[in-house]
Amino acid sequence: MSGDRQRLLADARQLLPETVALRRRIHRHPELGNHLPETKQAVLDAIGDLDLKIAHSQSTSGLVATLIGAGPGPTILLRGDMDALPMPEDTGLDYASEVDGRMHACGHDSHTAMLAMAARLLCRRRDDLRGRVMFMFQPGEEGPGGAKPMLDEGLLDADGPPDAAFALHIFPNLPSGVLASRPGRVLAAADRVRVTLTGQGGHGSMPHLANDPVPVACELVQAMQTLVTRRFDIFDPVVLTVGRIAAGTVNNVVPETAVMDATLRSFSAEARGAAHDGLRRLADGVAAAHGMTAEVKIAEGYPPTVNDGDFFAFLAGSARNLLGEDAFQEMPNPVMGAEDFSYVLQRVPGAMAFLGVAPEGSDPATAAPCHSNRMLLDEDAMAVGVATHAAVALDFLARG
Repeated sequence: MSGDRQRLLADARQLLPETVALRRRIHRHPELGNHLPETKQAVLDAIGDLDLKIAHSQSTSGLVATLIGAGPGPTILLRGDMDALPMPEDTGLDYASEVDGRMHACGHDSHTAMLAMAARLLCRRRDDLRGRVMFMFQPGEEGPGGAKPMLDEGLLDADGPPDAAFALHIFPNLPSGVLASRPGRVLAAADRVRVTLTGQGGHGSMPHLANDPVPVACELVQAMQTLVTRRFDIFDPVVLTVGRIAAGTVNNVVPETAVMDATLRSFSAEARGAAHDGLRRLADGVAAAHGMTAEVKIAEGYPPTVNDGDFFAFLAGSARNLLGEDAFQEMPNPVMGAEDFSYVLQRVPGAMAFLGVAPEGSDPATAAPCHSNRMLLDEDAMAVGVATHAAVALDFLARG
């Protein structure tokens, strides 16, 4: 680790109290979707004294703050998402969510805080910068999606598009302070599937005079799992989870319809398309075998998140120079989660990395994961995230 990078880490640790305070402010007041007025104000308060050019999204609460260096050069984009999840919090923290049914269970509060403090750290080094750093504060990652509206508005292209992009995502199931990523596919595409089976309602005591869609729905769930395990290449996998089946009103009535909601994950356009076709064919066939009809609706979600190979190699070198050889791990496999940072990476070469935040004294393998109502993170690790953002930007611009 060079002396300059040691100073960068030391400066990030000095900023840790401010990072923690901002994260906790956002954590107490979680907001959903693309309209995040309190969170946006927290960001503006945190960076308001910095010499940054700020551009506001017209359709969302997103904003892009740009740091212009001391001379001309390339542009790198650093991204942090800001929104929470519609779920309860059961952490017992003294700064837990003050809004019922909302929680920052995926760490976006920490992403926002780390990015804001990285802006502060880099502003102190403006004289060392040749080029620009764009800080993208993005809403709606958990839905309906905030990256694409900001891209469609041209918010990232107003003064010329970035040459590279980087994002961090916390991960409670990695040791605190460790970074992990991989070249190529790192996260999956995610689609929503709804199947409506229509039979014939009747009296629960006389099912032979009706046509019950409930057991057919159960049969279809099993058939779906056979489809994804037997019809797809194990090295280009598909994961299908039926998360909800709804039918009926009372115990003695055969319902006319049964509705199934599922999430479909895939890594390639070929597997994604084949899964869509297979699910429609399967639903129609199983329903027809029982004298019923099936309606399949598929809403395409985020595309796969694909890390650029060259940028990944650059990131690995930058992170190891900052943190030490063992603090950056190459992931053997991608993760089936999904991210709308994927839209940025479709346009700009770059990468996403995961920052380990396993709480002190916990086993990372059994720590409450992202999207858990009991998810906790080691706030000290945020100093590593702040320094990593800054190091990546400094090293990329230094390359010219």
